[in-house]
Amino acid sequence: MLRSRIIPCLLVHKKGLVKTVKFKDPKYVGDPLNAVKIFNEKEVDELMVLDIDATVEGRGPDFELIKKLAIECRMPFCYGGGVTTVEQAKTIISLGAEKVALSSSAIKDRRLLRDIGVAVGVQSVVVVIDVKKTGGLFGKTFEVFIKNGKEKVDVKLSKLIQDLNEIGVGEIVINSIDRDGTMEGYDLELVDSIRNQTDFPITVLGGAGTFSDIKSLIDRYRIIGAAAGSLFVFKGKYRAVLISYPNRSEKKSILNLS
Repeated sequence: MLRSRIIPCLLVHKKGLVKTVKFKDPKYVGDPLNAVKIFNEKEVDELMVLDIDATVEGRGPDFELIKKLAIECRMPFCYGGGVTTVEQAKTIISLGAEKVALSSSAIKDRRLLRDIGVAVGVQSVVVVIDVKKTGGLFGKTFEVFIKNGKEKVDVKLSKLIQDLNEIGVGEIVINSIDRDGTMEGYDLELVDSIRNQTDFPITVLGGAGTFSDIKSLIDRYRIIGAAAGSLFVFKGKYRAVLISYPNRSEKKSILNLS
């Protein structure tokens, strides 16, 4: 049975973990393997690791890091960054990741997305969509960006979701550039626009600052993935680095479990 999941999202930059604010100013927060060890002890639902350098640098996935992470992980593990071929996706799954995430390559080449689904199973294919709210003559609109928010894609968000519905994917991660690292709460208007267009599992990323933000998201949409970065690696107004995750009692309350 499908259920809501609470998912730490870790960003890899220059071999280390970082956290950004609106996709800028990466702050070092630690070593990837050490973070995974701590999250293991906290009984995390699922872990998402995104290499934010790979596509920008024009290189493929870091298979050595993926192998080390997969060996260490005791929770389902999704990896994204630099995937541009079916063989790369197959290798990531063969190394022990449960899911492979695509963004730039999937948005630019829908056929690649379909081929990867055939090769590794549609349920293992995740599409990450980075979205920014922009102004225009007819009001605010949601626009799609790639390459760490540096390049706007000439495709409407609604058309992209329609295409994904036709192709078939395991999950859509909707990532708000405007809310990234702000810890001001999820962009529920953005989530509404996606939820109304697809029946695929959705994970929301960008803006969570408290466990209450996660609970509000789950209360509103019932079955959904609640992902966060800053919430799980920072503590206090000065953003001291401290890895955290809801304990069993807190998690029951967030998920409305008796």
